[in-house]
Formats: sequence, C-alpha cells, structure tokens
Amino acid sequence: MKIGIIGAGAIGGTIAKKMAQAGHEVKVNNTDQAEKLEARAEELGAAAATLKNVVKDVDVIILSLPTIAIPTLPKDLLAGVPENVIVVDTSNYYPFRDADIEEIKNGKVESVWVSEQLGRPVVKAFNNLLAETLANGGKNSGAEDRIAMAVAGDDPQAKKVIASLVNDAGYDAVDSGRLSESWRHQPGTPAYCTELNEEELKQALSDGVKEAAPSLRDKAIADLSALPSYPSHPEVVEYNRGLFQKNPKSK
Repeated sequence: MKIGIIGAGAIGGTIAKKMAQAGHEVKVNNTDQAEKLEARAEELGAAAATLKNVVKDVDVIILSLPTIAIPTLPKDLLAGVPENVIVVDTSNYYPFRDADIEEIKNGKVESVWVSEQLGRPVVKAFNNLLAETLANGGKNSGAEDRIAMAVAGDDPQAKKVIASLVNDAGYDAVDSGRLSESWRHQPGTPAYCTELNEEELKQALSDGVKEAAPSLRDKAIADLSALPSYPSHPEVVEYNRGLFQKNPKSK
C-alpha cells in the first residue's frame, strides 16, 4: 500500500519504519527543515515529502501529531484527497501538553473532535500502546500472548485495512467499535498502554468507564512525574495495569 505519515516522532517514526519493513511504500513529513527530514526519512526506510505531497497519491494517511497540533494543519490539506483514502488518528489528549480543549474536557471523544477538525472521517488506531511497546513488542501472527491494538471507526472496510497494517506491525487488531466508542482506549482506561493480548484487550475495552478516565489519566501523569527517576518501561506498564483491578498485574 501507499502510506503517507504526518509526524515522524516516537510513534509516527516507528509506524513508518514498520510499514516500510513490511513492504509498503511510505513517505513522511514533519516540521523539520528539508535536509533534516531527508535524513530522518532515510533512517526510517521512507521517502521525505512536503506536507502538500505527503497526502497525495496514497491509500492511507496517518496523523501522528499531538492533539493540539491538529487544528494547525492547513484547512485545505485534505481537500483534494479522494474519499476512499483512509485517514488514521493516533493522537492522545493530555492537557499538560495540549492545553485546554474545552470540547474534549467537556466529554467529546478525542478522535470525534479530530474528525471534526479535519472535516472527514478517521479511524482511531496505533494510540493505545507505548512507543517502546510499538517499537519492540511486536510478534509474528499466531504467537502466544501477542499484544493487541484497538481499532475504532465508522467504516468497517477501512477498519479491516488498518487492521491488516496493525498485523503487519506485529500486533493483533481488536475492533473497538464506532469512532464514538474510541474513548474506550483513550488515556485513563484499562485498554490504554497496558500491553494486553487479544482477549484481555476485549475485556479491558468493555471495562472502561468514560467518566473516570480523565482523572485516572491525570493521576498517572502526576504519579509517574513525582518519582525521583522516571520508571523503566516494564514499570510503567505495571503501573498502568495496577490502576484497574481486572487488568493482569504481570505477564
């Protein structure tokens, strides 16, 4: 497939690298100057592209930007993009980074808000795993305790396409419902950054409590930031699991 990725940081860059390794044709854009972007793209096995060109002649567009950056994209960026091109939102809203977005603070589902900013449907995916998990936690299809990733959206066919990319990245895809249900894998839920397998993730998605998620999200940031040194990746996963009684405490 032809994939354009906006954002080449820890998540976007990892997705780009994994998609290129899986044989897809990938081009990337970020805010770097051309020379630095070229170097980053080469490192990822992708092609560098301008913002205008990264969305042209592709099958999938992946937005890997902080939530607050979504409205700063050119309003006409997707104007010429055919309706059958799938747009994927990987973002997660964190008030300490993204400032106050009143609609989200008042309960609007994050990716519903993103879809409204873009003026077109999106699929929510690649958001409920830590960057380290995404980079190094993948396994071949059928492997025992393969980590699962949630995929939400209103177009079943689009979700199937993205599920195939999730599989290419080394993870089992779990359909988490319509885009309005993607709150079930937002920060502060049992499905978020807890490295669950397929059956565990399905249960975690069911166990989520929308009203409780923002306070748990903020508690996690406060607790982890208050430690004398930042915890290791396994410790972060264990902390996240420990916020929810039903989640497994260890593998």
